[in-house]
Amino acid sequence: MTLRHEAPLREADPVVARLVDRELARQRHGLELIASENFASRAVIDAAGTPLTNKYAEGYPGRRYYGGCEIVDEIEQLAIDRAKQLFGAEHANVQPHSGAQANFAAFMAVLRPGEPLLGMSLPHGGHLSHGASVNHSGVIWRATHYGVNPATGRIDYDAVRDQARRELPWLIVAGGSAYSRIIDFAAFRAIADEVGASLLIDMAHFAGLVAGGVHPSPVPHAHVVTTTTHKTLRGPRAGLILCGTDLAKAVDKSVFPGTQGGPLEHIIAAKAVAFGEALTDDFRRYARQVVANAKALAEALAERGFDIVSGGTDTHLMLVDLRSRQLTGKVAEQILGRAGITVNKNTIPDDPQSPFVTSGIRLGTPALTTRGMGTEAMRRIAGLIDRALTDADDAVLARIRHEVEELAAAFPLYQGVPRRRRR
Repeated sequence: MTLRHEAPLREADPVVARLVDRELARQRHGLELIASENFASRAVIDAAGTPLTNKYAEGYPGRRYYGGCEIVDEIEQLAIDRAKQLFGAEHANVQPHSGAQANFAAFMAVLRPGEPLLGMSLPHGGHLSHGASVNHSGVIWRATHYGVNPATGRIDYDAVRDQARRELPWLIVAGGSAYSRIIDFAAFRAIADEVGASLLIDMAHFAGLVAGGVHPSPVPHAHVVTTTTHKTLRGPRAGLILCGTDLAKAVDKSVFPGTQGGPLEHIIAAKAVAFGEALTDDFRRYARQVVANAKALAEALAERGFDIVSGGTDTHLMLVDLRSRQLTGKVAEQILGRAGITVNKNTIPDDPQSPFVTSGIRLGTPALTTRGMGTEAMRRIAGLIDRALTDADDAVLARIRHEVEELAAAFPLYQGVPRRRRR
């Protein structure tokens, strides 16, 4: 008996189809303010859902362990060439399945287990994969961490230099998941050179801003650059490693056969589409608007008495300290969720709460900018957030949710994707 290969999802598995419908409705009718999320184009989604998923292609273009790879070789090489063009890199590996796996493979390319690394502290805006104790990166390598100055919310480069001189790391990692200011890549490279360390920049959050020309590029300064391909880059959920030709062989070997097996060629095709989109003038305009929207949202929240860590933002995200509102991040996330506004709780520097509770929320503008919203909408959203967190009465939140749905309807999402018939 053969599988029903030709049956569409709604017929082959109506249970999954209904769940997809519900998630699409959630995305369409709410306001997505999670800084690490975005809405990929229909072309990216179509590429990710192709029969390329059927093809095993261990190895690299022209050097595969399987036959029948002639076409996927062309696809992967196209993704590589577009990534190199987009970021001005000498070498690109497009096979990492995620940003965390890109980091792991890059670490393994320049460090041996047990060697020291210096990364940004998770509670101060870093990422799990930068040596956090609960992550394998903090177990396999001897990790120490720098943070921000709690008084300013910004990295103190003199303090990082002093710490690097004491710790003598073999790898320094810059970049984070909740740091809203432009990082001085040249300063980090000078520190790395002084102590004889390699420098890895994780630009997962701001890669799309780099591609769009509104954020400095780390590529000229870092030995290795890692990133996700979603977030501000607006591609499929996956990873990417960039480096010079001197590290190309080590990086490729670390990805395969070092940390991964067969690459996801359907996702690599979607990366190629996303990189092509990011090379356009339209994407550059999008990146400019992402930053303008973030600044407008941060300013509007500050005018309403919210404390913005570091006093504002240079990028697509901001960190809101809720202690003056007598709220935890966990509670605020739940309240805003009831109002149809999706955010995530987030630690603030020297947070007195646990990572499961937190004293802050992280907000970002990539997804709403993709929907076409501008600074006027950001100011309106700041007012909705303020009202929801001031009075969490069910009736109040219901009224706000209605306004959220009206605003979302004015900026339709995936208009060409019909809602499936309910049975």
